[in-house]
Amino acid sequence: MHDDPLYRSTQQAWESIWDDASVETELATLAYPRTDYMAVFQRHLPREGVILEAGCGLGIMVIHLRRQGFNVVGLDYVETAVRKALAYDPTLPLQVGDVHALPYARDSLAAYLSFGVFEHFPQGPVPALREAHRALRPGGVLVLTIPYPNVVHCLVSLRRRLAGQVERSDAHFYESTYTRRQLEDAVRQAGFEVARSQPTGHSFTWWGLGGPFRAAGYYRTSPLAEWLGRLTRATLPWAFNFMTLVIARKPAN
Repeated sequence: MHDDPLYRSTQQAWESIWDDASVETELATLAYPRTDYMAVFQRHLPREGVILEAGCGLGIMVIHLRRQGFNVVGLDYVETAVRKALAYDPTLPLQVGDVHALPYARDSLAAYLSFGVFEHFPQGPVPALREAHRALRPGGVLVLTIPYPNVVHCLVSLRRRLAGQVERSDAHFYESTYTRRQLEDAVRQAGFEVARSQPTGHSFTWWGLGGPFRAAGYYRTSPLAEWLGRLTRATLPWAFNFMTLVIARKPAN
């Protein structure tokens, strides 16, 4: 898989993305209303044992959860991101590594977190999920988010195709979406038991349309997008779902 040109070019693209990013700016996004899903998965995290964030980027979730008292460590295959996070806080337990070959013994992790990572693998999520299953202890928790092919996403993709624009996943940066069934099937195929699937981030779905749905600032949604997000979450939660949150467990026996 490491010889896949698209896998490697996506990794190189992330080097540039994180090189232009700021830990402080990324940390501020955790206060945005659309991150309310964090309260959902935090209830499932163990207080004892090591929790890995796989694909931690600049480490903002590691920082946040450690402040909440969780023993979280981070790993990312982009050295630029890890270096920048350690420059912000040299005490952070971060390392460079690939989620397909974790530097952890079998049955050693209490929980495994991955936020918006597995959609960037041309080979699909199952190989990385199987490696997560190997490293998690029996009864260990998996928390995963992946983009959903919602109505707005499909309309934007159609508009791009009609305009003759190349999809990002057809060039040098791979990015995909998964339906609820596809994601749950992948999680089960890797050996997990799905405990919960929840649509999240509805206001950011509207942000994707631009214009009146975007506010000034870093990926901020406008009041209109927030209102529509609340409305669609209540009435059409899956049609306008931006990210699916899955919470699963490795069987205890």
